[in-house]
Amino acid sequence: MRNLSVVTEFILLGIPHTEGLETMLFVLFLSFYIFTLMGNLLILLAIVSSTRLHTPMYFFLCKLSVFDIFFPSVSSPKMLFYLSGNSRTISYAGCVSQLFFYHFLGCTECFLYTVMAYDRFVAICHPLRYTVIMSHTVCAILAMGTSFFGCIQATFLTTLTFQLPYCGPDEVDYYFCDIPVMLKLACADTSALEMVGFISVGLMPLSCFLLILTSYSRIVCSILQIRSAEGRRRAFSTCSAHLTAILLFYMPVVLIYLRPTPSPWLDATVQILNNLVTPMLNPLIYSLRNKEVKSSLRKVLYQLVFLLSSCRDS
Repeated sequence: MRNLSVVTEFILLGIPHTEGLETMLFVLFLSFYIFTLMGNLLILLAIVSSTRLHTPMYFFLCKLSVFDIFFPSVSSPKMLFYLSGNSRTISYAGCVSQLFFYHFLGCTECFLYTVMAYDRFVAICHPLRYTVIMSHTVCAILAMGTSFFGCIQATFLTTLTFQLPYCGPDEVDYYFCDIPVMLKLACADTSALEMVGFISVGLMPLSCFLLILTSYSRIVCSILQIRSAEGRRRAFSTCSAHLTAILLFYMPVVLIYLRPTPSPWLDATVQILNNLVTPMLNPLIYSLRNKEVKSSLRKVLYQLVFLLSSCRDS
């Protein structure tokens, strides 16, 4: 007879097919996590400390860095905790929180990339009106709007997932609580909810991607009209970092949520890329080809080294 007791906690089984590799994975993922935190904190310090970088583009980049700090922090600490030999148990409320904040931060980043594409569109296609269109008020509204709609999307998806009864089994065949693996544990028919979730998760990134595509198609047309080769090169260079970050963000989303036949091991591998590697690479992507950010970073690093040496001497 089926056990109908209500589940109050879940057991995270971790990344499939990695038994015996816990120590190696702990060292690897801890390194990724530390570099992610350090890289994004340095970008934040560089933008805040340099008045030259107090522009709409760097304002949105600053918010992206904040979310790139929190996004991996949803699942990584718990994963590192059990990879180091501690309990794999997570409470029901903890599981709900993981799923909500994962999709809230992920959806907000998706909207933020769209806003950043619009910012580049205005800067390149309407340069003389840029400061008027992208005023401080508009930037604040756009930034708050990304979080607001991200919260709505995450609330909808979390409610959709946890309105189902969970009465056993309680083993999550993954390293954190996400929609596909949680639906497998529900004690009810999930086919209709899977379809609604598939449409909802797919529709939002697709809409954002089409808006980004529209912005960049207009940007490319404007750049091609620039007569000087140097002018075209500089215009393309301001967009290349954003385009690279967009590709790194969207590829995992498509592979995880929009494939008809899920593969636990492939999903976990791609999710690690999405959760840890992409947020770690974003500071490099946005700084390597940007002279202003590199200059500000050098000043920040010099000041940090000076402070450390002063503390050591005292």
